[in-house]
Amino acid sequence: MKKPSSLSFVFPMYNEIDNIEPCVHGAMAIGNKLGIDYEIVVVDDASTDGSGALADQLAQRYPVIRVVHHEVNRKLGGALKTGFAHATKDYILYMDSDLPLDFDDVKNAIPQIGDADMLIGYRLTRDEPLRRKVISKVYNLMIRLIFGLKVRDVNFSFKLFKREIYQNIVLKSEGSFIDAELLLEAHRRGYTIREIGFVYHPRVAGQSTLASTSVIKKVFVEMWRYYKERSSWQNKHTEAVASRHLS
Repeated sequence: MKKPSSLSFVFPMYNEIDNIEPCVHGAMAIGNKLGIDYEIVVVDDASTDGSGALADQLAQRYPVIRVVHHEVNRKLGGALKTGFAHATKDYILYMDSDLPLDFDDVKNAIPQIGDADMLIGYRLTRDEPLRRKVISKVYNLMIRLIFGLKVRDVNFSFKLFKREIYQNIVLKSEGSFIDAELLLEAHRRGYTIREIGFVYHPRVAGQSTLASTSVIKKVFVEMWRYYKERSSWQNKHTEAVASRHLS
């Protein structure tokens, strides 16, 4: 058990007018209870429901909150890359802003990163529509079979990691493949990943678009792009090793 030395909470946000205030209050309660140096980075991904203005009001009230606004909607990947780039603490914790986790569970989980470089969550319960369950199961299986990444729940929105990981990789995905890309790149560079289970709470306000056809299509397009790039890297590495042996 080891608390992070300092922590940046990163919340991507799109039209979460009913969720963002309890979300940041929950994060503040965690930071205060753990007694660590923390900040909260909210990325307003061109919201249209007033949640961006509400986040600005919260930032004026609480100095630990910073809000970054996108002029155009860049989806999950774009929002996370912005949030990670604006994080300044030694560790980053990314969670969704639609309150999928009990904040007491999050507080108890954070010290369990221990000596690992990254701590990621997985669902202990799946109280969600059948379509989303099937999509998630198939997607996780594909990531395991194609890339050899053996984790339970690639897209689960609890990822706590050393900021140096982000500084040492290049994330390109703009859509929801960003979760897999972050894990794959961390794993490829030898960072250690630990898993922890959470009780998952479906959103009670707002609307999720993560299982929409357009989002799924973008995931597969970006996954294919990453697969081709990774194959190219591996081929170049193999050629370089062979060249050294021949010389």
